[in-house]
Amino acid sequence: MEEGSESIVNDRGLVLVTGASGYLGSWLVKRLLERGYRVRGTVRDLENPAKTAHLLRLSGARERLQLVLAELLDERSIDAAVDGCKGVFHTASPVFFEADDPQAQIIEPAVTGTLNVLKACANHPTVKRVIMTSSAGTVMFPEPELSNQVLDESNWSSIELSTQNKQWYVLSKTLAEQEALKFSEDKQYVFTSICPSVILGPILSSDIVTSAKNMLVIFKGDALVARMFCHVGYVHIDDVASAHILAYEKQEANGRYICSAIDLSYHELEEFLQHRYPNYKVPISIPKDIKPSYSALSSIKIQQLGLQFKGLEEMFDDLVRSFTEMGSL
Repeated sequence: MEEGSESIVNDRGLVLVTGASGYLGSWLVKRLLERGYRVRGTVRDLENPAKTAHLLRLSGARERLQLVLAELLDERSIDAAVDGCKGVFHTASPVFFEADDPQAQIIEPAVTGTLNVLKACANHPTVKRVIMTSSAGTVMFPEPELSNQVLDESNWSSIELSTQNKQWYVLSKTLAEQEALKFSEDKQYVFTSICPSVILGPILSSDIVTSAKNMLVIFKGDALVARMFCHVGYVHIDDVASAHILAYEKQEANGRYICSAIDLSYHELEEFLQHRYPNYKVPISIPKDIKPSYSALSSIKIQQLGLQFKGLEEMFDDLVRSFTEMGSL
């Protein structure tokens, strides 16, 4: 969705963004404000400038942004945040790949937190649409017989394999999205989930979030982290924000939407990065005989809704510019 493609209305109504201070949450707040929405954003610490200052500086924030304290596992705070909203964008979820207690630290907060948000939405008849940020990880690791195939929204990652391989983040997002779809079947709101692949692009906050940190250490030569990227999809963060807004504004939108612009093997990524950014130490660490769990991700459904993806060069140029401005590269 191009900026300014539709005229901004003075008041499109009040919408909630959970996890408003996060990488995606911040971009979503930015784009919603630009489109004339009144936005209520949940944060976990109202007194921490690192979590709020970049949001309060956004155009339109003074007039149409309200930040509120809320915890996903605190049903009262979530219910209060949802009260009076016409739409809810649920972006908040733990982004950890390892934990001492994955059930308590990753899986339960993702699943229970999502259900708490949806229960609050069901309790408030003003809510007409709910958009959940899921992950392409809920699609990318199917049963072995589906390997080397193009995957779409009908595919799911294997719960059994995710558990066996200790892919706790994948497991948490898969379980959360499945529970959300089941819970929302008979509710007054229309439920949609957006499943982005690896998100790249500008960072609005002063913090480097987990997903961006993983790419940062690759630029610095960390071969161990590079193994996480043996074969994945990539997408610009602005496109992911636009996908959420399309899913909210288009009446025909419902169900799951994969949001991924391009799939690359690590060796293709390595070649691209070494050519485009020769000053950085991109590691060579993935044996070429490692077989990916899928061939490609299909984003046809979200493209049919109107999304046009930015290219790989813009994704990485914008991210590297942010790293440089922050003094990290």
